[in-house]
Amino acid sequence: MRRGRRSRTGLGALIAAALVGLVAALWTWTTPGDPIRWRAAADAPGVELHLLDNGFHTDLAVPRAALEARGGPLAGAVRGLPAGDWILIGWGDAKFYVDQSPMESRLPDGARAFFRPGNRSVIMLDPVQRDPRALFAKERRRSVRVTPAGFDALAAHVERSLDLSTGSPRVAAAREGDDARFFASREHFSIVRLCNHWTAGVLNAAGLPVRPARSIVSSELVAAMDRAEQTAP
Repeated sequence: MRRGRRSRTGLGALIAAALVGLVAALWTWTTPGDPIRWRAAADAPGVELHLLDNGFHTDLAVPRAALEARGGPLAGAVRGLPAGDWILIGWGDAKFYVDQSPMESRLPDGARAFFRPGNRSVIMLDPVQRDPRALFAKERRRSVRVTPAGFDALAAHVERSLDLSTGSPRVAAAREGDDARFFASREHFSIVRLCNHWTAGVLNAAGLPVRPARSIVSSELVAAMDRAEQTAP
């Protein structure tokens, strides 16, 4: 009996150690970027981008002119928006992300969005006229000039997320008195695929190394851009 107990104890310890190792590996796992694509040289063409962090959710501010000049379905969606030189791009659950009612009344829907698999999602395109740097405090925003190739890869990543089953981007929601439009996305929202995971993927397409598991929080994306800045030649 003692030998059996020892065997079970040893097996349990081995499984626990393996689980700890797996969690540690996922937590530190980094999806490589491309520094050549990510950062444009000072004397070379580039496109200015801004990461905006409200404390739990991140948006990207992208020049409208660059999106429209690229062409394609995403450019078509942007051309239909109200005036604004910058476009804020974000992603989230098709209902919870759009709803702006008091948070306490939205908690049950938030639980649904987090824990039910297969939730519909939307891409927000919000035109703004002001410089995005004026919208957030310095500690809540980061900026970079990506190469034209990096910008094209970023825009292509966003475009692939659009639901084009009807042939063109489809507005799934809009808010009264708000210029933002929420376009149907082909992706699904849940605890394993949150808004910041999506934005991390968009930035990674542009060349930024990201840690997917840690990107569950918005501060990790800010940290990723800081790390890239520190290691830049």
